[in-house]
Amino acid sequence: MAAWFKIPLWQRVVAALLLGVLTGWLWGPGAASIKIVGDVFVAFIKMLVVPLIFFSLVAGVASIGDLRKLGSVGWRALLLFVVTGQIAVWLGLLLGTVVQPGVGVDTSMIEMGAVPQPNETTWRDMLLGMVPQSPVQVMADVNVLPLIVFSMLIGIGILMAKGEGEPVLKIFDSGSIVMQKVTMVVMELTPFGVFALMAWVAGTLGLGALAALGKLVFLNYLGCLLIIGVMYSAMIKFIARLPVVDFFRGIIDAIAVSYSTASSNATLPVTLRCAERNLGISNSVASFVISLGATINMNGTAMYLGLATLFGAQIFGVDLSWGDYVLISILGTLGAVGAAGIPGAGLIMMALVFGAVGVPLETIAFVAGVDRIMDMMRTTTNVSGDAAVATTVASLTNEIDRAEMISADDV
Repeated sequence: MAAWFKIPLWQRVVAALLLGVLTGWLWGPGAASIKIVGDVFVAFIKMLVVPLIFFSLVAGVASIGDLRKLGSVGWRALLLFVVTGQIAVWLGLLLGTVVQPGVGVDTSMIEMGAVPQPNETTWRDMLLGMVPQSPVQVMADVNVLPLIVFSMLIGIGILMAKGEGEPVLKIFDSGSIVMQKVTMVVMELTPFGVFALMAWVAGTLGLGALAALGKLVFLNYLGCLLIIGVMYSAMIKFIARLPVVDFFRGIIDAIAVSYSTASSNATLPVTLRCAERNLGISNSVASFVISLGATINMNGTAMYLGLATLFGAQIFGVDLSWGDYVLISILGTLGAVGAAGIPGAGLIMMALVFGAVGVPLETIAFVAGVDRIMDMMRTTTNVSGDAAVATTVASLTNEIDRAEMISADDV
């Protein structure tokens, strides 16, 4: 048992991932029988999301010290989220235009998935939904965006109360520390959950479905790798002015967990742990930026929404104008913001984009069969982006221990 814990967590996770793929390939559909192990793991880790966001975000906002500093962190983070989101969706449009993955694809080669109901929520409803009319109900429903708004307001209130808010701040500081300890316990279940989930995906998906959608899957991975390898690396190298290799070494645990679970929310505890312990980011900046990014920073999803829209248009022969491209870029970014940090949420947001430019919703059913394997890479991109933005903002505001980041490989 002692030897097990001496192995770094990321190595155990990666080994479980590879072994799960091999098991699923050899076992076939029967591997679905062990999916319950992965479901239990995801349930445990999702259990942490609401209390972790609430305690860590309130404590993070309040620990910034003054509202001027909060503004300096907040506007930088939001600007990076918006700019990188737009770059990501235009990358998806570029890949779809150049390679044209939907041309000549035979939709009869795979079993169609269920078509999600179109999202009939208006922009007014989305704006109103950000206001937590009942914070308790928001927590019960795990409605993360209004929870973040409520948590930020509580933190700002503590800042405005100054000395009188100190007792409340101590409660949230203690709660944040307790949740970090609980997170460390749950993280030890990761290799077992990852093994079961990967065996289920490999065993039930098979190679036949991937053959029909090979181009789309390839472009999804290519686009995500370009975002991670080029855009995020450029942010770390030229804006944060930090070593790129050390940054990626520091978030390897988060990358492994995000790829296997396909859930930004489920990976949130790991991302926070990596940011603070491996990258040397201050608790206040890490808690604020990463918790916010887990909800609104979905660059992998934004890229895929642009790519998938062109894929559907090519399959069904829909001609798109430059005006449609601009509309896709706007809705793709907004759709990524509205996508929940859970597996498969991107499928629901497709209806928002497809309906606006006349792409048939049957496209959603077509890609649903292989969405999971693409969603894993998109989630890895989203989580890596959260860490990249947090690192960049921390560097710009001098809230990072550069020596600790560079020595992340010794952690």
